[in-house]
Amino acid sequence: MRHLYFPGCTLSTKAKGFAASGEASARALGIDLVELSQWNCCGATFPLAMDNLLALVAPTRILLNAQKEGDHLVALCSICYHVLKRTNRLLREEADKREKINLFIEEEYRGEVRVFHLLGLLRDEIGFETLSQRVQKRFQGLKVAPYYGCLLLRPFQEIGLDDPEEPRILDDFLASLGCEVVEFSHKTECCGSYLTMNSSEVTRELSHAILRSALASGAQAVVTSCPLCQFNLDYRQGEMAAHYPGFAQIPVLYFTQLLGIALGIESDTFGLADHHVDPRPLLREV
Repeated sequence: MRHLYFPGCTLSTKAKGFAASGEASARALGIDLVELSQWNCCGATFPLAMDNLLALVAPTRILLNAQKEGDHLVALCSICYHVLKRTNRLLREEADKREKINLFIEEEYRGEVRVFHLLGLLRDEIGFETLSQRVQKRFQGLKVAPYYGCLLLRPFQEIGLDDPEEPRILDDFLASLGCEVVEFSHKTECCGSYLTMNSSEVTRELSHAILRSALASGAQAVVTSCPLCQFNLDYRQGEMAAHYPGFAQIPVLYFTQLLGIALGIESDTFGLADHHVDPRPLLREV
């Protein structure tokens, strides 16, 4: 299965392990992720001011370049997926804004490209039951908290990947690898997102609430699909340990890292050693 692939900036810099594990896992499952030959940063945020059309130029160029090479585009990063999916919908459904953006870029794009997240492909094209049959190393007994965050699911009318209040896609994915999926109250709460750049205190507090909820529910690890969520939840644990007495640190992994290991792929390039809380002792244990 050939799929045009948008890696995005973070997966090419700070989250190389996310990219390496995702690409290797896809190959093992017969999914050929072909990197878009020309791409730029998606902008990393979808504009809150609806008249800020200039902020949509960057993702529009990505979608336009994708149209020149295929009819759909796959992303791993939740933020990239969110921005591309919402931009595509706007260009498809809002003709006046589409016309202004096309005039600016001096090309014509009408929102024809379909935008997918790898989790969606695993669910809808491979199937989690089939995926379970491909697993070589089953994480039997590993208690994992699936953390969705904000951008993978919302707004539902524009994203449509799963139920934003009671999502299942990441839960079912983890179950297919043999994990014991832990239900916890903060699975769709915000980690602080970009506030980490100018308010580490707020980000620390929000991320701590998420991890505290996961730990209280018995989780041994947290799994996400967002590089910024992974950073906030993982890196801030040093501050949490100093600020919150009795805080127990917990590994925060990308879903593709667990997938690659479960498929029997050598994990040396998966960036596990780069995590603030090293997940390797736990993974060796299970």
